[in-house]
Amino acid sequence: MKKTIELNTIDNHKFDAYILRPDTKPKGGVVIIQEIFGVNRHIREVCNKFMKEGFLTIAPSLFDREGKNIELDYVKQDVEKGRKLKEKFDSLSINEISACIDYVSSAGNVGIIGYCWGGSLAYRTACKTTNLKCAVAYYGGDIPKSNLITNCPTMCHFGELDKGIPINDVLNFKNKSPNVKVFTYPADHGFNCDHRSQFNDVCSKIAYERTISFLNKNFI
Repeated sequence: MKKTIELNTIDNHKFDAYILRPDTKPKGGVVIIQEIFGVNRHIREVCNKFMKEGFLTIAPSLFDREGKNIELDYVKQDVEKGRKLKEKFDSLSINEISACIDYVSSAGNVGIIGYCWGGSLAYRTACKTTNLKCAVAYYGGDIPKSNLITNCPTMCHFGELDKGIPINDVLNFKNKSPNVKVFTYPADHGFNCDHRSQFNDVCSKIAYERTISFLNKNFI
């Protein structure tokens, strides 16, 4: 089965999206938003997990405006490259995300889940669109500084040891955003990714269970 499809954005950009379809009728659609490392092995594995939960799952390749099949590793040189690409395409990426939301809406209700840069994008998308049933953001650095209000139930996961997202900023965001479910964990940035040294198995499993429960509750 082909796992990559080509979609078109509202600004007429053609991009690839990694897509997985469950064997049975989908519960709905889930859009997975990448980190600054592209739709790499980790993101494909994340897609597979949510597909196995019964969701039509799709991940847009947000670096296709630069070039096809950009996958980066968790080393300093690639982190710097990923950050530059993020800054270059940050404002445009909602176009790819919107196209993916529209595509998987054929399965019914749609949710969005993002990691790192993708977490910030997931939150921002939930504030700008009204066609999502829920949104989940993992360690999105822009979220604590945001004054935007989401249009759907939203859950956020943060690491208490994440030096890039100060825990005091997270707690202030939690206090001013009572409608957002904010969870913190005794873990570092990227704790969900088992390809990174920051991976925390226990915290990752707890966050995943909360996320699945959240999706199922809001998709009913």
